[in-house]
Amino acid sequence: MRKVRKVVLAYSGGLDTSVIVRWLIENYGCEVVCFAADLGQGEELSGLGKKAKATGAVKLVTCDLKKVFVRDYVFPMLRANAVYEGVYLLGTSIARPLIAKEQINIANREKADAVCHGATGKGNDQVRFELSYYALNPKIHCIAPWREWDLNSRESLIAYAKKWKIPVSTTKKKPWSMDRNLFHLSFEGGELEDPWSRPEEEMYVLSVSPQKAPDRETIITVDYKNGNPVAVDGNKMAPDKLLAHLNKVAGKNGVGRVDVVENRFVGMKSRGVYETPGGTILHAAHRAVESITLDREALKLRDSLIPKYAELVYNGFWFSPEREALQALMDEVQKPVTGTARLSLYKGNVTVIGRKAPKSLFDPRFATFEADSVYNQADAEGFIKLNALRLSIRAALSTRR
Repeated sequence: MRKVRKVVLAYSGGLDTSVIVRWLIENYGCEVVCFAADLGQGEELSGLGKKAKATGAVKLVTCDLKKVFVRDYVFPMLRANAVYEGVYLLGTSIARPLIAKEQINIANREKADAVCHGATGKGNDQVRFELSYYALNPKIHCIAPWREWDLNSRESLIAYAKKWKIPVSTTKKKPWSMDRNLFHLSFEGGELEDPWSRPEEEMYVLSVSPQKAPDRETIITVDYKNGNPVAVDGNKMAPDKLLAHLNKVAGKNGVGRVDVVENRFVGMKSRGVYETPGGTILHAAHRAVESITLDREALKLRDSLIPKYAELVYNGFWFSPEREALQALMDEVQKPVTGTARLSLYKGNVTVIGRKAPKSLFDPRFATFEADSVYNQADAEGFIKLNALRLSIRAALSTRR
């Protein structure tokens, strides 16, 4: 075991990281500096400093990263319309590079010789954290307790916490793991490991069930400038405030729940349940404004690259040259995306009911079914025949055989 003098631990105060503080002290004999990134967890951060010190940490460093998180990580990802495997909006994935970046900054300030995370040896987060660590500081040493210790289950962690009198919120009755930020809330483990098992309603935090949502629709507008949302219902807001506001509006209408079995980077399938209320609205609104502001071929090219971009975020390659190159293309495509989307929220659904833009490419003179003087319908005949040429040749040849 490598000698470590001081380690900076990415700390949430949950079961895993609470146990890790004591485990590091017992097994490495090192000082532990806990780091909590405030990405919008709310009340989950209260009392963390006291808890960390009671467990043996020398101190807790908390950083308010909400605005940076939404502006520099969530919004760039939304400009790319990134969705993993057609369903997952990447709420956990996009938070990891920012946490890792700030963790490395703190390690440098504290003159720590190691960093540590609580991700398991089966999951994606170990990859996301460590790829980011090494991209930012190739010489840093990383401790991944789940790949070293013999505490191989939630039950053994709970027993360890009980032995050291470490208070934890996870119980055998509610064993699922939660991860929350301003963009989403994820649930994994426990009863969710059975892909046939329906999640209990009491599990959800950010949204009401569609069945209990209001019986009347809620209509909102979202304004965009160069691909970024800037206002809701005409009220301009900072990025983090805008997303927090949409979370509340969407959550009240049962919007944003997703239950998915996804393919992890390490090779296995896993089941996750996610609440992404505000993000669900922003995806729909963004698409609506794009539909009248983006050139067809530019949109087609961007959409062809979404799976690759989403895969890079999911797999932890945020600080990679290929993601940065793709981001440059995505951002260039987004320059014309300025306008307003109108949406209806009703019992879990988000429906686009209007879109407008100061430089809309939608021209009623061309699109109308009524008489017009700008489009010669006879031109379509040659267009169709040229596009049908290869099909006609193929058909003619097949009849000769």
